[in-house]
Amino acid sequence: MKRNIRLLIEYDGANYRGWQKQGKSSGADTIQGRLEQVLSKMTGEEIQLIGSGRTDAGVHALGQVANFHTDCSHSCDEMKQYLIAHLPSDIGVLKVSEAGERFHSRLNAAEKTYRYRIAVPGTSHAFERTYLWYFPEPLNLPKMRQAASYLIGTHDFKGFSSIKKTKKSTIREIHAIDIKQKNGEIQITFTGNGFLHNMVRIITGTLAEIGCGKKKPEDIFTVLRSKNRQDAGMTAPPQGLFLVSVRY
Repeated sequence: MKRNIRLLIEYDGANYRGWQKQGKSSGADTIQGRLEQVLSKMTGEEIQLIGSGRTDAGVHALGQVANFHTDCSHSCDEMKQYLIAHLPSDIGVLKVSEAGERFHSRLNAAEKTYRYRIAVPGTSHAFERTYLWYFPEPLNLPKMRQAASYLIGTHDFKGFSSIKKTKKSTIREIHAIDIKQKNGEIQITFTGNGFLHNMVRIITGTLAEIGCGKKKPEDIFTVLRSKNRQDAGMTAPPQGLFLVSVRY
């Protein structure tokens, strides 16, 4: 029986076209592709890596989870050291562990947490500048929190996604949205049972438009009712978004 190996990964997504390989390409410009190349070389097998979910081009991760099956006899510590030695410096492996036979990093995920970071206008961020959205206008956090409260719970979030046509459900449950200001930045932390394509970035862009007065908090209800992407706000750029953790 093949071993099922679980990885906890962090990465800077700036130089990649997202997590997932596209088509039959080697995927060297994706996180999944880079990891599969190194894992296949290490094991001598063709490795297929399963991620907890896709992150888009330019999006980062502090706690991505993935798993793969292998006959490789290396210990988990040996695998970790090999990966650290052979992966580029913008992909880090935090933990390698044995998983149960039935563990599936995507299908078994119960909750995900994402964080979006926005620079407060007029502040300087010499070291974090590439991981922040420089929104040009001051933001009213109480109005943003009011709007965010309307998104808590189970809703059809199709209007807050870039999905055009799908047979899959667009209903998701958001458990919490926390908005706080610290160290010259605004952090919006989303926790839910799953997120649609670009959902966090579109909600963030909508909250920013509410925060600067271009939209009202009650406009959230319009998007939820219409399920029309055009009723929501802009899509926030990718560099401010981080996948923080996945809970099983």
